[in-house]
Amino acid sequence: MTFQVFLQHLTNGMSLGSLYALIAIGYTMVYGILRLINFAHGDIFMIATYVAFYAVVLLGMQLWWIAFPIAIIFTYLFGRLVEKAAYRPLRNSPRISVLISAIGVSFLIENLAIVVFGGRPKAFPIPPMFNKVFNISGVSIVSINFFIPVITVALLIGLVYFINKTKTGMAMRAVSKDYEASRLMAIDVDKIISLTFGIGSVLAAVGGIMWGLKFPKLEPLMGLMPGLKCFIAAVVGGIGDIRGAVLGGFILGLGEIMLVALLPELTGYRDAFAFVLLIVILLIKPTGLMGQKLSEKV
Repeated sequence: MTFQVFLQHLTNGMSLGSLYALIAIGYTMVYGILRLINFAHGDIFMIATYVAFYAVVLLGMQLWWIAFPIAIIFTYLFGRLVEKAAYRPLRNSPRISVLISAIGVSFLIENLAIVVFGGRPKAFPIPPMFNKVFNISGVSIVSINFFIPVITVALLIGLVYFINKTKTGMAMRAVSKDYEASRLMAIDVDKIISLTFGIGSVLAAVGGIMWGLKFPKLEPLMGLMPGLKCFIAAVVGGIGDIRGAVLGGFILGLGEIMLVALLPELTGYRDAFAFVLLIVILLIKPTGLMGQKLSEKV
């Protein structure tokens, strides 16, 4: 492998890892507050991509900069609706009931998407500025591969600032520690949880739009495998820790690309790499690379 080819694979791995990281943050935010895996997160990602597709079709390619924010706003509201309809009524129910509800919501969204959008794959429209090819020292880089890491880092910085420096972010951290104590401090727990779902859905929407720009093929089940992989990325990094989700996403993205680059005969096992990595991490460090061991009262 030449150095130029290595850089080519490294660029692709960074781009894919950034996407995984962005979507994994949504998983880890919800888990950090509810201690719940939102299995519908990948399907919200899919809904955002379809809404962006139809918004671009209706408004025209020249107005993509309006169509994409419309898709993000719709997904934010959709995420909050899902929380209100499927999770809030089960707030005080056993954890297994909420888990079953999450799985049921995922199947419902997928099948509704098949009915509404149809099962035939669609091609995601790509604005010219995201499809330019740059040749740098023999390495060909599509412009979307520049945008993805930059947008991911910008959103990560903004999210960390929001959680650590704002009153709403402090309320989120309080709710993640103790519901009852948060209520005693006059925090509207339901509102904070709903907002968390909304923010996670925004991250899924941005990730879905960038996924469509990078892999322009839409289908109702397109969120299934990326959703599973981003969940794995969150677990690998330490679910509940935003920095861990980002680390896990980059490890998973770079690992997938480099596996195919270094061992082309294992190309068919690319998806299996994520699950093998998950098993290894759970055996070695069950809390994830950046996860902290929780103290247990006896």
